[in-house]
Amino acid sequence: MPFYVSPEQQMKDKADYARKGISRGRSVVVLQYDDGILFVADNPSRALHKISEIYDRIAFAAVGKYNEFENLRLGGVRYADINGYQYDRRDVTARGLANVYAQSLGTIFTETNKPYEVELVVAEVGADADTDQIYRLTFDGSVADEHGYVAMGGQADAVAQALKDGYREGSSLAVALRTAVRALEAQDSDRHLDAKSLEVAVLDRHREHRLFRRLTARRIGDLLNEADGAADAGDAADGATSSSDEADED
Repeated sequence: MPFYVSPEQQMKDKADYARKGISRGRSVVVLQYDDGILFVADNPSRALHKISEIYDRIAFAAVGKYNEFENLRLGGVRYADINGYQYDRRDVTARGLANVYAQSLGTIFTETNKPYEVELVVAEVGADADTDQIYRLTFDGSVADEHGYVAMGGQADAVAQALKDGYREGSSLAVALRTAVRALEAQDSDRHLDAKSLEVAVLDRHREHRLFRRLTARRIGDLLNEADGAADAGDAADGATSSSDEADED
């Protein structure tokens, strides 16, 4: 006698399976800063990247199973190259790429027994912050247009809450990086992420030609030290102001 499972139960089981797989991975954070879009991954590997360039102004970040999101990344690169060659480089957009990924993920989710255990962000940097585009895609092909920041993978809710508390529009690269690292550390109060534990890249709107740039461990460390120094200076200034106010009152 064949075993029957309702379509609703099948979809629920697939969704639960994919969510569990994604939550077992390490988190990735994407957020806007004053000069572009910052990508930060909890990823000590120097060979297996979670963050990659897709095209001139477009980058890709992913969590989940590496072989699955790597297949999607390569497909995105081929799509961008072919369309840029056949039409015009300006016709290759993050929105178009997000639609392609959404169709692929949706088809895989509904028509195969095992869904992809992945979650993606496709981002395109614009001439200013208002024209930046950040799209988040889930395992079932759903697409969300995000603004400001995105957290994926691991304990994403805890990371997103930390970003909500700490994120400020128009932050410098150093401050945005420190905010992202603190959000990633919010998953475990005992964990400290140093420069060698991070994969960091930016889409810098002020660069010429290729706007995507990876940051070295040394550069990451310098930016974190810069942000900490600025925070310490700000705390000292606040303390001096408070002391001055108290003296005036006396």
